[in-house]
Amino acid sequence: MRPAVPARRTVCAALGLACAAALPLVAAGRVLAAAPAPQPGADPLDSSRWDDMRRAFLADAPVVFDDRIAVTAPFSAEDPLNVPVAIDATALGAVREVLVFADFNPIVKALRVEPLAAPAAFGLRLKLQQSSPVRAAARTADGTWHLGGAWVRTSGGGCTLPSLGSGSAEWQQRLNEVGARLWPGVGHGDRLRLRIVHPMDTGLAPGIPAFHIETLEIADGAGRVLVRAEAFEPVSENPVFSFDLPAGIGTAGPLRIRGRDNNGNLIDAEVRP
Repeated sequence: MRPAVPARRTVCAALGLACAAALPLVAAGRVLAAAPAPQPGADPLDSSRWDDMRRAFLADAPVVFDDRIAVTAPFSAEDPLNVPVAIDATALGAVREVLVFADFNPIVKALRVEPLAAPAAFGLRLKLQQSSPVRAAARTADGTWHLGGAWVRTSGGGCTLPSLGSGSAEWQQRLNEVGARLWPGVGHGDRLRLRIVHPMDTGLAPGIPAFHIETLEIADGAGRVLVRAEAFEPVSENPVFSFDLPAGIGTAGPLRIRGRDNNGNLIDAEVRP
């Protein structure tokens, strides 16, 4: 069991452009949007695990492969521990939730996002064990799942390697420390980018138990929750996320970032414009 670490609060207005530039979220990549298909079993990415993915995550709900969901990722990822992926499902209109998963990872699900009062556009970095389709499934109000995805080729091994942070004493002092910045007029409104200090161990490396962020939510100055997310083990160490938020959101007061990991350690930070 990891020791509990007190909640940390970080005011992020002092973060400069140099910090932001050091954390690019999405590398130059390729969008492989799936074409609409009348038959839900006809996977345009031709994955041998598609039927398993459908049963595991989408059950008996209606499914359509939809080119309105943009999944941007590197065609070839040099670092399987940090594969940048961006999702944009705003063309669907109102979206209830988005699931991100990789067919051939030993732990398939990476992120679940509820864009409660924000556009359905976000980014993350994840670990890949081998070359795999990376998919986004967006559920609309009528219960239909809309699928987009991209094949990412990589040398692999990302899920079974120990994190660098697990071998350092520094994580105990900086665990769940947040660095963040809000960019007005970027994306579909304003864009929040944040980085959280956390080893994000998958539990698949020998002798190292699973230790990862579980929940994350972003609220505006009035306390209204804009985005809620569930993170899983394949999210990269010291995870970097971006979320598109409503335009002008920073003018109503500081944004609040809250969450916890699977050992109960809290995330608590403010972001001032």
